[in-house]
Amino acid sequence: MLQPGSKGWINKYFHLVDKGVIKLDINRPKGIGIEHFLHLTFGHSGIVFGYPSDLLFAVHLDTSKWTTEEKLLVLLFESHLFVYLLKTDNPVQPKDDFVKSILEFYGKHNSYSITKIFTFFLKESKEEKLENILSKRLDIKMNLIDNRIWLNYLSNVFVYLDVILFYDFSKGKKRETLSNYNDLAMNSLTAISIAAFSDGYVGEQEKALFKIFLASANLPDEKREIALKQFKSGANFGDFSVSVHKNWLLKRFLLDVSALTVLANLQSLTEERDFLDYFCEFLDIPKTELEETRVMVGNFVLNNNNKVSFLKSSSSYEKMFSSVSHRWIKVLGRNKDKLATELKQSKELVFLIKKSTVQELTKEEKEQVKNQFMDIVRSMPTLAIFMLPGGALLLPLVLKIIPDLIPSAFRNNDIKN
Repeated sequence: MLQPGSKGWINKYFHLVDKGVIKLDINRPKGIGIEHFLHLTFGHSGIVFGYPSDLLFAVHLDTSKWTTEEKLLVLLFESHLFVYLLKTDNPVQPKDDFVKSILEFYGKHNSYSITKIFTFFLKESKEEKLENILSKRLDIKMNLIDNRIWLNYLSNVFVYLDVILFYDFSKGKKRETLSNYNDLAMNSLTAISIAAFSDGYVGEQEKALFKIFLASANLPDEKREIALKQFKSGANFGDFSVSVHKNWLLKRFLLDVSALTVLANLQSLTEERDFLDYFCEFLDIPKTELEETRVMVGNFVLNNNNKVSFLKSSSSYEKMFSSVSHRWIKVLGRNKDKLATELKQSKELVFLIKKSTVQELTKEEKEQVKNQFMDIVRSMPTLAIFMLPGGALLLPLVLKIIPDLIPSAFRNNDIKN
C-alpha cells in the first residue's frame, strides 16, 4: 500500500486519491469559522502536540506497520494539504498546484533545519524534494540519552508551527510569514517557560519536556541561548512579542502547549485554573475556548496514555481521567434535560449505553452509538466538539458519565422497553 519510509510515497498518496482509496473530503460544521475549524481538527489529530493520533484523510489505510515518525510525516503532509484544500476553489486535482505552493513556502522558510536543503536535492522531482523537506522537519538534533523516555512522545512538536505559517502563506501574507518561524518558536518557548513556573516549582518532567520543545525549534545559537536563559531564570508575559496578539491560530497553540505543560506535572492540576485563566485574559481568548482547550488536551492525553511515558502510572491516569470526567459532567449536566428528552426517541441507544457499562460493545455497536449520538449532538450547540474530526474519541468517557446524569426511573423504563 503506502510506505512513508520509502521514496515516492507522495506520488503513491495521490495515486490512492485518484483511485478513491483516500478521499479528500472536508466537512466544516455550520457556524464554525475556518480558523476555529482548523484548530479543532488539528488538535484532534494530535499534530498540535507533535504526536500522530489520527490521520486526516488516509483514515482507512493500514498504518499498523508504520513507525510513529512515519505516521507523523504523513500527518504533517495532510495538515498542509488540509489547509490548501480549505483555501482553494479547485480541490479536485490538487497535486501539482499544492506541491508547487508548499515548495515555494519551504523554499523561503527561515527554519535553521532547512536553510540549505534545496542545494542538496536539485536533481530530484518536486515530490521527492518535498518528501526530503518534510522528513527534515521531523528531525530533532539532540542527545536524548538521559531523556529517552520522551522520544516516543514528542518527535518534533513544532512541526505544527509550519502549518500555522502555511495557513498565513496561503492567505497571501508571504513576506511577513516566511520570516516569522523563529518569532513563533520563541513565543512558544516563552509560553512553555511561564507555564512550567506557574505553580512555583519546575519538576524534572517539565525540564525534560522543555528540552524536547527547545530541540524541536531548531533555533540559531543566539536565540537558543535566550530561550534557555528565560527557562532558567523565569519568563514573564512581557517577553512575548507583539505579533502574538495578531495571530489567532498561534494564540490557541500557545494556550494548548501551556495546558499540556501544566499537565506534564499532574500534581499541579489544582493550580492550573488560575494560570490558564490569566493567560486567556492576556491573549484575549474567551473562557469558552479555554474549556475547549482543557477538553482537547485531556482527551489527547487520555487517548494516548499508553504511549505517553509520564502518564503510564495508574495514579497519574486516574488523576487525568478524574479531571476530564468532572469537566464533562458539567458540560453534559447543563444539557441533562434536553439529553434525556432526545434519548427517549432512541431506545436502541439507551440500551447500548447501559450495555457499555457492563461489557465491551462490538465494533458494529460502537458505530451505532457514534452515529445515533451524533444525531443528538446536532441539536445541542455546546456539544459541537463531537461533530469535529476525532470528536467521537470522547464517546467512551461520555458513555460512562451519561448513566449517572439520566434519572433512574427514565433509565429503567426505557431500557426495559
